[in-house]
Amino acid sequence: MPRAKGGVKARRRHNRTLALTQGHRGKRHNLYKRARESMIHALAYSYKHRHARAGDMRALWIARINAATRAAGLTYSQFINGLKKASIKLNRKVMADMAIADPGAFSQLVATAKEQLAAKPA
Repeated sequence: MPRAKGGVKARRRHNRTLALTQGHRGKRHNLYKRARESMIHALAYSYKHRHARAGDMRALWIARINAATRAAGLTYSQFINGLKKASIKLNRKVMADMAIADPGAFSQLVATAKEQLAAKPA
């Protein structure tokens, strides 16, 4: 029985890996063994950083909301506390966008939060 060496399948697999590593530096994009290592690391990093980006975006939204609320005379935590007391459920992405794109509506939210903070607890 003749020896089977992989041939077409191996070449196809190698080419797929080399295509994924285009743009990597040095031998990492044209030598299969190095390219495979590079590809595995790159895919792991991309998975990890997709999830880290969610936290980064939340931090950005909080910073934007905080800046807008401080301009109106409240801190971020006071603002969020006032909204919770008023039973207003908006996520931070929407509030951050509102603070930038529609300052009038955001100032109404701040006013509502201030009213709730000023009201005596029952």
